[in-house]
Amino acid sequence: MLKELAQDLVDLIFDWGYLGIFLLMTVESSFIPFPSEIVLIPAGYLASKGDMNIGMIMFSALVGSMAGAYINYYLALLLGRKILRKYGRYFFINENAIEKMDNYFEKHGHISTFIGRLLPGIRQLISIPAGLARMNLVVFSIYTALGAGIWAFILVMLGYAIGENQELIDTYLKQVTIIVLIALFLLGSWYAYVQKQKKVK
Repeated sequence: MLKELAQDLVDLIFDWGYLGIFLLMTVESSFIPFPSEIVLIPAGYLASKGDMNIGMIMFSALVGSMAGAYINYYLALLLGRKILRKYGRYFFINENAIEKMDNYFEKHGHISTFIGRLLPGIRQLISIPAGLARMNLVVFSIYTALGAGIWAFILVMLGYAIGENQELIDTYLKQVTIIVLIALFLLGSWYAYVQKQKKVK
């Protein structure tokens, strides 16, 4: 079933071209859970055959990712606080918690957004607390684009190098995910150390 879905997506991307990648990545990056690997790995494979251009794939994927991220960001920005003030008490969220969130994202929103965009299961959701905390839009955009761009590039290159070999894709995707998680852990640890040193000074 998954193989058939992947093949259908390859056909969809081929039929719709870069618009298909943009739309699917917008969905993937918004509040609808949709794995980006079944979009970008086939696109990378099509690029290896000469049917698509890697630069245009990356552009379409990045613009789509940003569009989805902005959907979450602005929904949270415009509606989030109203919902939290009305129903937050049922989840132990009060004005003090909202204020702490604001302060946190003001100081650490950039690193949180960047790391969040590279974490499985989190990358679609990190835009919501950023919007709730009214994170600076320029900073949000820069670090969202960096994280989304890196992940998209990894997936496209994986498809370009491996092609249709599903077993190899699964193996290498797991390995890449582990490497990314280790790198993010090291980055987070380094950032925490730097922040601690600043407080000491």
